[in-house]
Amino acid sequence: MLYICAQQNYNIMTRKALQVQGYTPEQIRTLFKKDNRYTIGIRLYAVYQISLGKTSRDVQELYDTSYKQICNWVHKFEKEGIEGLRDKAKSGRKPRLENQQLDEIKNVLQNNRPEEFGYNTSTWNGPLVIDYIKKKYGIEYKKANIYNILSSLGFTYQKGRAIYPERDEEKREEFREAVKKTSD
Repeated sequence: MLYICAQQNYNIMTRKALQVQGYTPEQIRTLFKKDNRYTIGIRLYAVYQISLGKTSRDVQELYDTSYKQICNWVHKFEKEGIEGLRDKAKSGRKPRLENQQLDEIKNVLQNNRPEEFGYNTSTWNGPLVIDYIKKKYGIEYKKANIYNILSSLGFTYQKGRAIYPERDEEKREEFREAVKKTSD
């Protein structure tokens, strides 16, 4: 027996497709690329799919990577086990400041004012830190790089607000009250 829905006027209830709320696909992708555990798990599951008989071409679409990368994961897993699926440390220029020196700089920035080192200001900024490092360690940095170093030490950019010593708090409060009365 053949049923034709349009002729019979059947009300077919369809389920709404499952959707992810609050996250875009790009945000989710960033999450699993950021955490090494997720990355290894995804790679291991790709190797598992290959072990079940899927081709690297089939798996590449599922994992949004090249078939060659899938092959590399399989070969590294066969050779080194799970350790082969971890990202290797990237090579690059050796840092000019050692960890101990970075710790010292962080301590100075947190606990001392520039005035204590002969600078004519009360707050640290990039050019002052560059000068301090040059004088103390003989290492010269560019402005852009010093802000990367400060960020890696846990410091963030803070815009300074001027505080004038001649300011009178009582007059300031009186002014605020007067403004409130006129705005009502």
